[in-house]
Formats: sequence, structure tokens, C-alpha cells
Amino acid sequence: MTVDYAALLQTIAAEVATLAPEGAVAEYIPALARVVPDQFGMAVATVDGVVHRAGTADVPFSIQSISKLFALALALRREGEALWRRVGREPSGTPFNSLVLLERERGIPRNPFVNAGALVVTDVLCRRFLQPERAVLEFVHGLLGRSGVGIDAEVARSERRHSDRNAAIAHFMRSFGNLHGEVGAVLDAYCAHCAIAMSCAELAEAALFLAADGCQPGGTRILEAADVRRLNALMLTCGAYDAAGDFAFRIGLPTKTGVGGGILAIVPGRMSICAWSPRLDANGNSIAAAAALERFAAMAGVSIFG
Repeated sequence: MTVDYAALLQTIAAEVATLAPEGAVAEYIPALARVVPDQFGMAVATVDGVVHRAGTADVPFSIQSISKLFALALALRREGEALWRRVGREPSGTPFNSLVLLERERGIPRNPFVNAGALVVTDVLCRRFLQPERAVLEFVHGLLGRSGVGIDAEVARSERRHSDRNAAIAHFMRSFGNLHGEVGAVLDAYCAHCAIAMSCAELAEAALFLAADGCQPGGTRILEAADVRRLNALMLTCGAYDAAGDFAFRIGLPTKTGVGGGILAIVPGRMSICAWSPRLDANGNSIAAAAALERFAAMAGVSIFG
């Protein structure tokens, strides 16, 4: 089936416009609370390097937890299979910033996409790089083939000033020996890489290696194909936190969400997709972006489940 993606994105943007005012922005990070809330953008990047856009697809926003995906890919390149001795690969069934399971599981986070898991991944990067947040940013620059993307310093400072819960998670894991660096340094790096600002189009482009067996357009290998399959599996089962099952049911694609309102989705072998709208549901996922991806998967026939 031949799909006119440009026309399809325009249709979806019109359909979800009424959903953009639903939900609330992430007020627990004051800098995010000031974002213009009723925006919607969407982009599709195909494996041959073509990008289609609709709405505010070129407006940068704070990618927040989507950065965990890039940090994880970088850590896997450096650490390999040893990483999985410190981070699990199971859905949590709890909110992204929960401490509930950590004591029972002796400081081993359920997966790398909850905050606890991402802090362990950041700890790995802190031991590998002098400036781990810059390493994640430069990794993104390499994926894009250009260096225009940056860290929003205001968002990073705001997030760091309000990181008490993440500090509690980090100290708790350190008490079990699963955080090796100083908590303050890990939090600094974590808040900074979560504050990377990118547009839908840039995120879709940067994630193409996940749709192409580990290679970016042009043939540059980023990860081995087996690692990419595993990352996509983790996105499907854990990428939307305690809503991951609902996302798999509704959308049928590997996804990674962020409280900045972005949602990244992968169609293996074909494309990556990013939708963005700042207002969130109770799970911290964008209402309009999720609805847009659900429509796209159905209308384009791209669910991995057929």
C-alpha cells in the first residue's frame, strides 16, 4: 500500500486539534509549566532519509525522558551486556518516579526507562565520560549529522532544583551498591541530558537507526542489529511507563514518551515517527500525541502486530 504521508499527517493534525487543550503541562518542573500548551506537531522520517511534517514539527521542545533512549544506546555501546547486570528489562507497572519496587529488588531498577533505571545508565556514563551530558548531546549530533541541537540550560536548572525525588531514588540505589558515583554528579548529568531540546523532525531523524537495524541513512552503524531489536522490545514493553500495555494495545509500535509532551515511535524496517503536544494525562504521556500516533498506525497500517 502506497501512503501519502504528508497528506496523512495533515489529516491527523486536523483531527487531534480538539484534543490539544486536554490534560495539563508538567508543572512539577517549573520551566516546563511555562511552555505554550496548545501546540501540536508531528513528523515522519523514512529509512531512505525523507522527512514529512505537520503542525509545529520544527519547534524545539524539552525531550525529557526520550533522552533516556539515547543515553541507553550510548551506554550499550560502551558497556555492552554488562549493563544488564545493573538494570532489569521488565515493565514496572508503577509510575516513572516510583521507589516502590527498589527495596524488594535490592536496588536493581525494573528497566532503563523508569527514572531509577535511567539514573543507573547515567551513572555508567559518568564513569565513562568527563561530561556525560555532553556525550549524550554529541551522540545526538552524530545521529543527526549536525550540531544545532542543544541543552536548554533553564530547564536543566529548574529540573535540578526540583530533583528531590530523583535524589531519594539515587541514594536508595547507592545504599544497595548499584550507584557507583556521587549522587550529585549523577543528578547533574541526568537533569542536563533530559533538558536536551529537539523538534519532532529532529527526533524522528535521530531515531532512524532504530528502524534500520542499527544504521543511520548513509550506512553509519550506530548499534548492532541485535541490540536494536532489544531496544525496540524495551520501548514496546516499558517506554510509556505504567501505560505501556495500553500503548501497545492502542498503537502497536515501540514508543518512548517524555513529560515534555513528545512521543517517539518506531516502525521497524520503515520509519520513525514523533508527535508532540505539551498537555499530559495522569501517567505523564501526551494526550494529543498518543491519539495522533494511534491514528497514524491505524490509517497507515503500520502496527507491528499486523
